[in-house]
Amino acid sequence: MGALEGRIAVITGAGRGIGREHALLFAAEGAKVVVNDLGGNNDGSGADTTPAEQVVREIREAGGEAVANTDNVATWDGAAALVQQAVDDFGGLDVVVNNAGILRDGFVASLPEADWDTVIAVHLKGHFAVMRHAAAYFKTEAKAGRTRAGAIVNTASASGVTMPNAGQANYGAAKAGIAALTLVAASELERYGVRVNAIAPIARTRLTLATPGMGAVFAAGAMDRTGHDLFDPSNISPLVAYLSTAGCPITGGVYAVQGGSVQELEGWTVARTLETEGPWQIDDLAARLPASTPVGA
Repeated sequence: MGALEGRIAVITGAGRGIGREHALLFAAEGAKVVVNDLGGNNDGSGADTTPAEQVVREIREAGGEAVANTDNVATWDGAAALVQQAVDDFGGLDVVVNNAGILRDGFVASLPEADWDTVIAVHLKGHFAVMRHAAAYFKTEAKAGRTRAGAIVNTASASGVTMPNAGQANYGAAKAGIAALTLVAASELERYGVRVNAIAPIARTRLTLATPGMGAVFAAGAMDRTGHDLFDPSNISPLVAYLSTAGCPITGGVYAVQGGSVQELEGWTVARTLETEGPWQIDDLAARLPASTPVGA
């Protein structure tokens, strides 16, 4: 019996890259999978049903259960339809893996408004919209006495939580927002039997290969002693699968996963404290507050 036997999962952005590996592993571990992918380009333009359909075909040929979904999760109705399809086709919902994303990189001084709005919509709104409709379902089930041991796994990024990249203000802001959203949702949804966690993955995908500087990192390779490519997207999926199992106790976690490493992350912490016994004075602050540490130092 697989680790996810009988679980019903929705996985967004599952037609390619990391999402595809999630879908294949989930199905191999016994989950019924709704494979969501709009089939767009790196920048979110266009649409193609082929990627989602191909993954579904692979799963079925291997003996698993899956259906394709090409709704746009950045829209309220698209996210609602995705959740409803899991209920209609498989009879319920246990797991949501929010993975869909795009890139429209640009420096702050020249970033077009549309590129900001679109990236925030796909990543941050897309995560929230699917999670919101899933949460409403989980709430209804719990109140009816049918608590489902739900699990939600969101996808943040090192660009938003540990390694901010120049030229990715929109992407980094969205990913940082997803990490914060995860913690809020974990607090709220626990009462309905739902755990919420996030990962910040680094793997060789069409998006990361399009990120300045990352192509050289991946080209160098990173093989373990068995000859396995540590940057292969399949390295990310076992952690997501574990966080999605019915018996996993973890909630409110954010994990960096890359190569052969999994790191538990913590949010903003107090680095230093200044105190005064009277009103703050500008000169006093200037004398006592150290200069900011340059990014990457």
